[in-house]
Amino acid sequence: MNLPNKLTIFRIILIPFFILVLATPITMGSFAVGGTVLTGARLIATLIFIVASITDFLDGQIARRNHLVTNFGKFADPLADKMLVMTAFIFLVELNMAPAWVIAIIVCRELAVTGLRLIVVENDGEVIAAAWPGKIKTTTQMLAIIFLLLNNVFFTAINFPIGQILLYICLFFTIYSGIDYFVQNRSIFSDSF
Repeated sequence: MNLPNKLTIFRIILIPFFILVLATPITMGSFAVGGTVLTGARLIATLIFIVASITDFLDGQIARRNHLVTNFGKFADPLADKMLVMTAFIFLVELNMAPAWVIAIIVCRELAVTGLRLIVVENDGEVIAAAWPGKIKTTTQMLAIIFLLLNNVFFTAINFPIGQILLYICLFFTIYSGIDYFVQNRSIFSDSF
């Protein structure tokens, strides 16, 4: 197994730790950062999420630079991203930091694109690699999650809701990239019309 695929698997392994830390009733102390008080658990969960997000960036860079792109990587990398992001978004709803309707749209798009990927693999034998709109979507989702978990730290002094703004930007790119995937692969449904 090559390094990019190992990084993807590592990202998947981090998800249960992320869940465990956020679901733990123990606060692990609290810290004042940039005028915002954060529980130790939230800070640790955010650090786990950041490490997992960095592995997403690294695995793709290493795979493309060293010509290590594999079908497993094209399948597992977006799946790992979806698992990580959807887990975080579900917790943000639980923590009353993200509206459920926004997260429902994001989850529905993720499931629809995953279904599309499966149909394309079955029919064409090709795995749909992430396109640029999808990469922008993933980046904005991860940034929104980080700032929401950190309760807009560093922006509280100026009362700038960066996490919420990023959440709505990622919602836009989530919808846009979902439409883009279906438009680019509309031929897969040509037998339906």
